[in-house]
This record gives sequence, structure tokens and C-alpha cells, in this order.
Amino acid sequence: MTTVRRPRDDLVSPSQRPAIGGRLAQTYPIRYTLSVANDQKLNAVFYRNRNGVEPVRDWLKGLPKAERKAIGEDIAYVQYKWPIGKPRIDHLRGPVWEVRTTLGNRIARTLFAVAHGQMVLLHGFIKKTQRTPGDEIDLAITRFKEWRHGET
Repeated sequence: MTTVRRPRDDLVSPSQRPAIGGRLAQTYPIRYTLSVANDQKLNAVFYRNRNGVEPVRDWLKGLPKAERKAIGEDIAYVQYKWPIGKPRIDHLRGPVWEVRTTLGNRIARTLFAVAHGQMVLLHGFIKKTQRTPGDEIDLAITRFKEWRHGET
């Protein structure tokens, strides 16, 4: 935060205060925040296993085009607006976050982690219960550890 300092009226003699319309002008401290555009974006990368399979890409290819587009738009939004919170994304556990996409009467989740300016897409699924299943989160954590240690 940057502060523009102006003399307080009680510390400045009346002869030093600027006059406006024949009256003494009141001065106030002005505070403002410098807004800097975030030109940085997270580069989205697909997790790839030892066999060269990209599970999230394969999952997306199996969905109808309109659903792929909706999920892709939500992922792109996160790329450009990171860090953000609910309702678009939510933190699950450890390094794992989820992109939340509503697909009509279904709900899709794309699990990802952020490392070194990259959004690593780890796992995707259609949610069937209120809570995100622990097995899905565990799988994403395992994949992230593999990716981070260069095992893929």
C-alpha cells in the first residue's frame, strides 16, 4: 500500500494552508493500492505415467464435446486467475486442488497441483457423491509425487 503524505491541518500554520474560494482547504491523507496486472499464467501440463499415458487427457477425450469445452474453460480460467478460491476451485489435501465444473445435472472434478509455475493436471472424474472420495485424492497425490520426482 502506498500512502501519499499531506500535512495535517493542525500541524500547519493557517498561512501555509492553501485557500480555496477564500476558505482554508481541508487536507486528508490518501491511501491507495497499486494494482498490477497479473501477466503471469500457470502453464497447464498433463500428468504422464511411465507408459506415456495421460489419464486426464484420455478422460477428457471420452466426454462429449460440450462437457470438454466447459471443463477446458474452467481450467483456463484458473490458469489466468490463480490463486483463486471457491466456487471455481477448492483445496482438498496437501498439494491437491480441484477445479469444479457443473455439467448440467453432473459435476466434474479435475484434480491438480501447482509447482514451479505449472498447473499439473493429475486426475479427472465425474463426481457421484457429496464429498470427493478419498481414493481419488490419494491417486492424485501419488501421481503428483511421481511427477515431482521425475518418475514419469
